[in-house]
Amino acid sequence: MNMTLGKVGVLYGGRSAEREVSLMSGQAVYEALISEGVNAHLFDTGQHGLGELAAQQFDRVFVALHGRYGEDGTIQGALELLGIPYTGSGHLASAVAMDKIMTKRLWQQAGLPTPDYRVVFNEQDLLDLPQALSLPLILKAPNEGSTIGLCKVTASDQLSEAYRQVSPYDSVILAEKFITGRELTVAVLGKGLGAAALPIIEIIAPGGSYDYQSKYFSDETQYLCPASLPNALSDQISEIAVRAYRVLGCEGWARADVMLDADMRPWLLEMNTSPGMTGHSLVPMAAKAAGMSFGELCVKILSQARCKVLQPHLVSQAQE
Repeated sequence: MNMTLGKVGVLYGGRSAEREVSLMSGQAVYEALISEGVNAHLFDTGQHGLGELAAQQFDRVFVALHGRYGEDGTIQGALELLGIPYTGSGHLASAVAMDKIMTKRLWQQAGLPTPDYRVVFNEQDLLDLPQALSLPLILKAPNEGSTIGLCKVTASDQLSEAYRQVSPYDSVILAEKFITGRELTVAVLGKGLGAAALPIIEIIAPGGSYDYQSKYFSDETQYLCPASLPNALSDQISEIAVRAYRVLGCEGWARADVMLDADMRPWLLEMNTSPGMTGHSLVPMAAKAAGMSFGELCVKILSQARCKVLQPHLVSQAQE
């Protein structure tokens, strides 16, 4: 048994709209860690509270939660308070990356390519969108993932209905220019200057719609890994993804979603700081293309688990 990693909790399930996917991710990670000799245990944060989590006395945890309360900095902040080292990004990077509006603001400030957008506070704000962004456009709930709370609008008379479909998910809505082209995704592993991209994946979904069903349950979706791209363009996209990762302060692992338009220009859509780890998931696929098994990937991510908030007394000791 791999004793160096101690007693490991795999946090999964949770209470978000992505609970079903998280249950699959957590189970897959748990089985992979067990196969690698890790003393791993499943812990469903949707059914058990923080007191029970503390009582387990885990040496570290693998965060396999998706969506609200698991990917948005909430559980990360709780783990900091409990002093339990955890995988992935810290509470701030998790919260920022979960909010697609804040993510785009930071990327634009850093000069990274991301589609033009507007923030929609109410139905009145819909009136200017066709002129500001042109059609088609996308309405998104900025704090959801897995294509939940997302609606494509191809005509002005569809805006109100689209808004009614998306607005229950968030108090403000992201309206984004629709980019037609090839759908790519880039997994990034590591931290800071050590962060590096895995091989790029191109996604070809049935009917051109990579929705919730296509992501997690369809066998018709095609994945090309590595994507068929000129070397220089592939390097450019990987560099953009790593820069986007660093700008947000991500660490551990994450996945950048990118559109490549007809002029071969890449556009960043979003950053997933706790990507899916199911049988249909993309990060394990990219890792495999790089020669890394699923078990090795999980152990690599787990080995980097840490608390990100340094305690004052530890700072003092480090300076002595």
